[in-house]
Amino acid sequence: MSERFKGRVALVTGSSRGIGRAIALRLASEGADLIVTYRRSTFLAEEVVEAAAALGRRAVSVKADLVRKEEVEKIFRVVREDFGHLDIFVANAAATAFRPLLEQKDYNVERTFAVTVTAFLLAAQQATALMPNGFGRIVAISGIDSTGVMAGHGVLGAAKAAMESLVRYLAYELGPRGITVNGVCPGVIETDSSRFYFERGLNRPRAEATARLTALTPRRRLGRPEDVANLVAFLCSDEADFLTGQTIILDGGLDLLSPLTTV
Repeated sequence: MSERFKGRVALVTGSSRGIGRAIALRLASEGADLIVTYRRSTFLAEEVVEAAAALGRRAVSVKADLVRKEEVEKIFRVVREDFGHLDIFVANAAATAFRPLLEQKDYNVERTFAVTVTAFLLAAQQATALMPNGFGRIVAISGIDSTGVMAGHGVLGAAKAAMESLVRYLAYELGPRGITVNGVCPGVIETDSSRFYFERGLNRPRAEATARLTALTPRRRLGRPEDVANLVAFLCSDEADFLTGQTIILDGGLDLLSPLTTV
């Protein structure tokens, strides 16, 4: 790996497992010092910190529930005190309850939007205050439920669509400061979350759902967390300096299909 992020500091929310973990370790593998945030598993978060340290990077973990404003502020207090500045902010954390819209509870709706929308904007405000003049990268991890209907995903899809709108507005406002803001919209990625959705949300065996999706996807495979990490690393690099305000679909071509393709 190169060291194109050497001397830079990256914060990745929800980075103790899955896509967030892959992004954090990819940035660390290319030289970035690291702040890992998580809500539940201290053990998994410390594994990421140890893996980054083994690469020769400074890394810390912060336990935080992004629903609470003071918890978001705590994260950035650690960034300021331990690192002094921030170059890269990746908003990956998400939370929701997978139910039909008419069965959603108020607190589930509030939590979903609090983590995906409110905390993202608050964190972007805090992050940009710590970014040096002339450089900054913000990347928001969205999802295909933002544009396509998925059973039980109505609330999260709406929140992710709002996040994508914030990406565009932040890109417009922060561009003159040298800060780019982009989104990544992954398709079906092989994670614990996707397996849970297949089995609980769709009530289908994982192997059956995986086989069907693989057959439909032009690349003939599901995505991997590393696929998302590769794209995020590019968006955070100097090479992507002229790319901003975009949400890039990363789904192996699945979104190209007309419904008639599956008939």
